[in-house]
Amino acid sequence: MRPYTFASVRSVGEALGQARDGSAYLAGGTTLVDLMKLEVVTPAHVVDITAVPLRGIRADATGLFIGATERMADVAGHDLVAGPYPMLAEALRQSASPQIRNMATIGGNLLQRTRCGYFRDPATACNKRSPGSGCPAVGGHNRSHAILGTSDACVATHPSDMAVALIALDARLSLRGTDGERTLRLADFYRLPGSTPHLENELRPGELITGVTVPALSWARTSVYLKVRDRQSYEFALCSAAVAVNVTNGVIGEARVAAGGVGAKPWRLPGVERALKGRPMRLQTFEAAVAHAADGARPLSHNAFKPALLCRTIIRALVHLAG
Repeated sequence: MRPYTFASVRSVGEALGQARDGSAYLAGGTTLVDLMKLEVVTPAHVVDITAVPLRGIRADATGLFIGATERMADVAGHDLVAGPYPMLAEALRQSASPQIRNMATIGGNLLQRTRCGYFRDPATACNKRSPGSGCPAVGGHNRSHAILGTSDACVATHPSDMAVALIALDARLSLRGTDGERTLRLADFYRLPGSTPHLENELRPGELITGVTVPALSWARTSVYLKVRDRQSYEFALCSAAVAVNVTNGVIGEARVAAGGVGAKPWRLPGVERALKGRPMRLQTFEAAVAHAADGARPLSHNAFKPALLCRTIIRALVHLAG
């Protein structure tokens, strides 16, 4: 790990005052510290924001608000989350390990970096880490990599489970920078790699995520997060699905569907949602609806199974909701 300076702050204003070129914010640290040890990221200045009052979980008629430094485990078990938004609670519970969930924060989870092995190895090329150096995953080991939203410059998969559920729920981020506050849909926050995979999101220099708002959605109680992975715990998704349906008299009125483990960012599937709407809640409907779920996919040498796995994962989630 390279030398760095360190500051601990107690307010958003102090945090923003410490931000500078080459600095990083530290909350739970479960991603940042790992990457600093590997020298994948090398901030010259680290700002500890654990004492900044960015906590709180509350709900009203407009929706659910979660502070950015709330711990993942606390959010997953909260009554305002587990009952009204089971897909979000399940996505959190299926993330990482109990030890990490007790430390990691909501804001940090949304900003975690890809788990691509090439990105995490400074001895190899990686366009995310060193723009223009190449993407060895394209022709290398790529079983866990993305098939949707990729480019010739990067095929890394977005790692967050929670972000998939939040994308399905159309969540918004509250952001605070030196030029004031703003809100942004999470769906608009993440960037596709294109020719600039090192630019992963729309966060401005020094800006902080201060909270997440999930719009009120009464029928989100009928939702599920299904994660397919190589082992049951402490493993990233090969494919996942966050699905919610509003069913009346056996007919789907509305649906929300998003996928993880397959996209360069959490992947909303509006085509599947439209195909479900107005159709009976049964297997034939599900099979027809997922027919185009993997449209535009670019499978690689080791992950050609993912388009089929994506369709089967969504169907399985819908079957679960159908009972």
